[in-house]
Amino acid sequence: MQFAPLFPYFYRILQPTFPNCLWGGDRNSKAIALTFDDGPHPQYTPQLLKVLDHYDIKASFFWLGACVNRSPEIAQAICDRGHWIGLHGYDHRSFPMLSPNDLKDSLEKTQTAIYNACNLLPEKVRDVRPPNGLFTPKTLKLFFEWNYRPVMWSVVPEDWVLPGVDTVVQRVLNQVQNGSMIVLHDGACGGQDVAATTKILIPQLLQQGSQFVTVDTLWQYTKTN
Repeated sequence: MQFAPLFPYFYRILQPTFPNCLWGGDRNSKAIALTFDDGPHPQYTPQLLKVLDHYDIKASFFWLGACVNRSPEIAQAICDRGHWIGLHGYDHRSFPMLSPNDLKDSLEKTQTAIYNACNLLPEKVRDVRPPNGLFTPKTLKLFFEWNYRPVMWSVVPEDWVLPGVDTVVQRVLNQVQNGSMIVLHDGACGGQDVAATTKILIPQLLQQGSQFVTVDTLWQYTKTN
């Protein structure tokens, strides 16, 4: 069963319940963020980078530390292009299933992997998106204690179940609004179609007047509104 039609309703319930998470940007601005989870992947991520290069668009990537360690040269290529980097845990285990020590270790190991690959200092990589979008109030409390910034989403087309490129594109176009944060995947689940999806999606969103920004820019909007 696919849950994509339900995600907009989940968003409406969760967003006001957890206002300290980043769920999107300014509803009065055409600025939206294109974000990618679960990478970097040795095959799918380079294909995606070619599309982003073609349109000169800066995206945001939430990485798994294990994948960074497997493909450090791809991680460096992403950083060299000026894309924004965030954390997705070391190995995609759901954060509520981890003890506080294990959660801290997962995030710090990922930061170390990113530093080794990209020379990005840990204090520069503080945005965290929980795997599967699962967190608890306790998880958020720990994030704030450790000086991380929790990042969620507003448009989830469920590309990881491979419903087809056209379906993913249509789901995004149906849901996107001013300030939207779109989540796609360039990892093992969903990455097969990510380049083809993005190649169709970007020009259509540009035609609608959307402006692509990074997650860090969306945070700036929350400080000024």
